[in-house]
Amino acid sequence: MGQSLNKIYVHLVFSTKHRNPMITDAIQEELFKYLGGICKGLECDPVQVGGYRDHVHILCLLSKKITLMKLLEEVKSHSSKWIKTKGSDFQNFYWQNGYGAFSVNPKEIEIVKNYIINQEEHHKTKSFQDEFLAFLKKYNVEYDERYIWD
Repeated sequence: MGQSLNKIYVHLVFSTKHRNPMITDAIQEELFKYLGGICKGLECDPVQVGGYRDHVHILCLLSKKITLMKLLEEVKSHSSKWIKTKGSDFQNFYWQNGYGAFSVNPKEIEIVKNYIINQEEHHKTKSFQDEFLAFLKKYNVEYDERYIWD
């Protein structure tokens, strides 16, 4: 085959350092657009970006030109630097060291997209930790809880 083809949807999930609720209403919309812009610049077309006070979700197509690890490194480092320019309230903003990345069946894109859109409602009854552990269980990911949170 002479051509390299792929269509890999990934659902990325990561939190602020120590799950500090630093994603305020004042910055949320602009942050989500900025995260999507970083993805787009890396040819990882964003489908939906969202989250809540202490974490974000990004659903995007993974480009064949970049590794998953590099995508996360670029998204987190550039957005962290950017948000620190948004005022003194964000001078100590950091993302957690780790992340979750989950493959998404193309037939379930709308389900995941709606899940991300409804984060505020969802988190009225469930913490980020409970949400993330549910993802790990759903995808049958082995983990040691001592090393998930930072």
